[in-house]
Amino acid sequence: MTLTRFSKLLPILALLGSVTALGIGTSFAKQLFPHVGSLGTTALRVGFSALLLLMLWRPWRWPLSRVDAVSVVKYGVALGFMNLLFYMSLRTIPFGVAVAIEFSGPLAVAMAYSRKPIDFVWLALAVVGLALLIPLGNSAVNVTSLDVEGMLYAFAAAVCWGAYIVFGKRLSHLHAGHSVALGLTVAAITVVPFGVWHAGSALLDPKILLFGLGVAAVSSAIPISLEMVALKRLPQKAFGIMTSMEPAVAALMGLFFLDEYLTWLQWLAVVCIMMAALGSSATARRDQVKSAPAVVLM
Repeated sequence: MTLTRFSKLLPILALLGSVTALGIGTSFAKQLFPHVGSLGTTALRVGFSALLLLMLWRPWRWPLSRVDAVSVVKYGVALGFMNLLFYMSLRTIPFGVAVAIEFSGPLAVAMAYSRKPIDFVWLALAVVGLALLIPLGNSAVNVTSLDVEGMLYAFAAAVCWGAYIVFGKRLSHLHAGHSVALGLTVAAITVVPFGVWHAGSALLDPKILLFGLGVAAVSSAIPISLEMVALKRLPQKAFGIMTSMEPAVAALMGLFFLDEYLTWLQWLAVVCIMMAALGSSATARRDQVKSAPAVVLM
């Protein structure tokens, strides 16, 4: 009886662990900003993540068609710029807010594939949440005013997340370890030059390299492994519903590790976007829910 209960709880605990590890990893990554900037941090995070997953999955063991190779390149470029733009947004806006804005990307993709009237409710919730975050000026009423540049970077990251999902669907027939390892390698090739250009020799500091390796392990290798455990045991719809809690986890991680305090309106905005993501996942059609390979976010 105890083993049965544990086997049922295992995928939920694995997914909770994955989302938490992502949040902790990104919170630690932001502490590298004063040393190597957001571009250097992205280079370390994505570069080391690619190396770890190449060693873990050894993707060269599987054959890859020319069509799939083209899809991997598109998938990897979208993944690279998604991370790069997301980290650039973190320079000036709170972690939880950035994740909430970034969720507009997959929500837009879900809405594009949907034809159900109920989905307009989720769309309305997402719009309300985003409207609460958009700065409207310096009036006393606007207590949620955020940096415009940071929000634009977060919206650009959302576009890349949407592209990541679209291109990832084309690779869903491949083993997740295969596609993600190759995709992250392409992502590293895409973004590491930006980090080298910005941070230069600071990236070679042994302490920075060690910290970057730790960030990559916590924010990529561990979450992806846990996600794959969850995906084997959870229906895709349940998986989507569970991942809708990422904005709240990010906001809490930002509070605990980065001293980022949100106003009550910002928390309301995060909740609205979470509810939109949760509702969209709950009412999605079977073919609509099929996700990209293991998510590499935050």
